[in-house]
Amino acid sequence: MKESKLFTTTKVGSVTLENRVVMAPMTRCRAIGNVPNDLMAEYYKQRSGAGLIITEGTSPSPNGLGYARIPGIFSNQQVIGWDKITSAVHKGGGKIFVQLMHTGRISHHLNMPEGAQILAPSAVKAAGQMWTDSQQMQDFPVPKEMTNDDLLHIKSEFVDAALNAVDAGFDGVELHAANGYLLEQFLSPVSNIRNDNYGGSFQNRCRMVIEVAAAVADAIGNDKTGIRLSPFGVASDMPHYPEIEATYEYLTEQLNNLEIAYIHLVDHSAMGAPEVPLTVKQKIRTIFKNVIILSGGYDKDRAEADLQSGLGDLVAFGRPFINNPDLVSRLKNNWPLSQDLKMDLFYTADDKGYTDYPCHKV
Repeated sequence: MKESKLFTTTKVGSVTLENRVVMAPMTRCRAIGNVPNDLMAEYYKQRSGAGLIITEGTSPSPNGLGYARIPGIFSNQQVIGWDKITSAVHKGGGKIFVQLMHTGRISHHLNMPEGAQILAPSAVKAAGQMWTDSQQMQDFPVPKEMTNDDLLHIKSEFVDAALNAVDAGFDGVELHAANGYLLEQFLSPVSNIRNDNYGGSFQNRCRMVIEVAAAVADAIGNDKTGIRLSPFGVASDMPHYPEIEATYEYLTEQLNNLEIAYIHLVDHSAMGAPEVPLTVKQKIRTIFKNVIILSGGYDKDRAEADLQSGLGDLVAFGRPFINNPDLVSRLKNNWPLSQDLKMDLFYTADDKGYTDYPCHKV
């Protein structure tokens, strides 16, 4: 029997991880006023046994604050709040990357500060609704199509946010180009109907993602820059299109040329979305020479199998980390996982269903 890889040390960029278990990014909506706080610091500290924590989606600007109570990293107050969190995780022996998530058209004015704009590649409304604290569920509005000035500005916002992340003590950043948010909105011909250099061909539709990744890597180092992709994902009204495989193959080639630290490849089929074909995962694995993080419905055995086969280098776990703050210890010691998952408390505002899940009692 082969020796387990899941609990061996490894490197992501220049960062050494104690194990190959990643805590996946999960929006939890506890950042009151969009500022990271002590409650969040406790939540992440409890889970610092993960080799790498990727934070919940964090907006690089007021315009990216699509959901209620999500954090940002564009103000001094937010940087100070995040510094408490990174210090707590580092004290617990973990490493932590911030996920930079601009929601783009998946937004509502009631969740945003005064003066903020809902921006997208094109003025194409997303189907569906989102929660607002003041008026509950609301339809997505029609976003404003980004001008050339908007395009330049958004790139500078991502760079400034990445620099703030370094100031806040993060070990790196993950660009969220998945789940139907702004960067993925550029990739799809459904949400991107531009007729300039950022629309039309799949090479043009990849341009914004590549330019943002290049700018961030240049600012903080390619060894501190990762990206999340969800080919074949349908979250946030992202229908399939004929060029998906060609799009992601080309994008992977360009990201490999940038020598960024990792690609975080998510497959939401465990939650009912279409499966990412194995051939697509294998193609991305073949093209991209640095770290691949696999994500989506993993248990210990499947994680170990995909590490042993070389399909991925790290495996991200999402929901199991919610009700098992000591997930790594439970997996390593074959302790039972808690099945007590309070889904109705995923996005509430206090400690209930957040920091009150117990560790395993030996």
